[in-house]
Amino acid sequence: MTHSEINAPERLHGLDALRAGALLLGVVLHASLAFLPQQIWIVADDSTSIGAAWLFFAIHLFRMTAFFLIAGLFAHMLLARKGWLAFARDRATRIAGPLAAFWSPVMVGIVGALIWTSYKNGLVVPGAPSPPPPTYDWTNFPLTHLWFLYVLTLFYAAVLILRAPFALLDRGGGWGRVVDRVTGVLIGPWTPVVLAVPLALAMWLDPKWIAFFAVPTPDAGLVPDPTALVGFGLAFAVGFLIDRRRDLLDRIAAWSPLALVVAVGTGIASYYLAGGPVIAPMAEPTADKAVAAWVTALAVYSSAFAAMGLCLRFLSGHSVIRRYLADASYWVYILHLPLVMLAQVWVQDWAGPWWLKLGGVSLGVFAVCLITYELLIRHTFMGTWLNGRRVPWRKFGAVAAVAAE
Repeated sequence: MTHSEINAPERLHGLDALRAGALLLGVVLHASLAFLPQQIWIVADDSTSIGAAWLFFAIHLFRMTAFFLIAGLFAHMLLARKGWLAFARDRATRIAGPLAAFWSPVMVGIVGALIWTSYKNGLVVPGAPSPPPPTYDWTNFPLTHLWFLYVLTLFYAAVLILRAPFALLDRGGGWGRVVDRVTGVLIGPWTPVVLAVPLALAMWLDPKWIAFFAVPTPDAGLVPDPTALVGFGLAFAVGFLIDRRRDLLDRIAAWSPLALVVAVGTGIASYYLAGGPVIAPMAEPTADKAVAAWVTALAVYSSAFAAMGLCLRFLSGHSVIRRYLADASYWVYILHLPLVMLAQVWVQDWAGPWWLKLGGVSLGVFAVCLITYELLIRHTFMGTWLNGRRVPWRKFGAVAAVAAE
């Protein structure tokens, strides 16, 4: 089946669930950073555990790669339905717009948490002169957790630029049919292996690569890390191609159990090859680094495709709750990081096990984000801006009907 033969306008509930899960797991991921045995975060809790490191690693391994995989698929879907001009306008409004609007308040919250934890830990003495503020330029500009909006904007621009000459030259669709056949060959149990080759090479050649972080987070600087561009860019491109061959989603779902087994095995191996929560880069392109890079790259893509396939298998039915969380997840992710940091500072010297404090921080932040979503976003113009639709206020008895829309 080729792109021209596909007529599937129905909502992909399984991929909606994956996108929501990838964004919502960001709350748990960032909350876990305060409890790692080695401090890598501005907040260091009194209670630490290697269990927090395992939790962080497991989530970080697949989360954003899976997100960019389905982001590419949804990008092609939107482009095919709306055309390039409406696509560019929509992405500028709903992706670049929130990045520009929310970066400043997010930074204010992060700086506030940094100042608070500095006072609590005696790093800043009341009345003492403040340290000089940091200086930023295009090489170290702090994108914060909103970096994914910036990278998405770059990918969308690349799609429009690279697609334009093919759209002009391929009037008869011949090249498109070739691309669809190549995509059909690419997608199978071997897909993570094929994609892992360029990513492993990029990791191996990167003198700043930290194995514990798998695909590096390009959150500082306006020129993203090359390894991150390879890792996330390949996922985005493959997702874009898969939407042309929607029939391949059944194939991905069918081999997802195998992908999960590979992901678990290589994920555990990659953690040990990284030395656990070690943040020293593997600078030299040694044989040991090559092994760690290969195993990690395979774990990244096998876990992302396992997550995609399992969501397609088990979460493809309509669910009022999942649909609500899918709509709310964008706002939750935008808002959560300063709240997580402030909550971490608040509880950092409390007595109690790390998992209880982690759960409390995560649930508290989720509650604040969902309440503000319901009261300030979902039923206002902000809902149209962020989600493309505004849900009108209804009486309690009509909530189910609203969610089913």
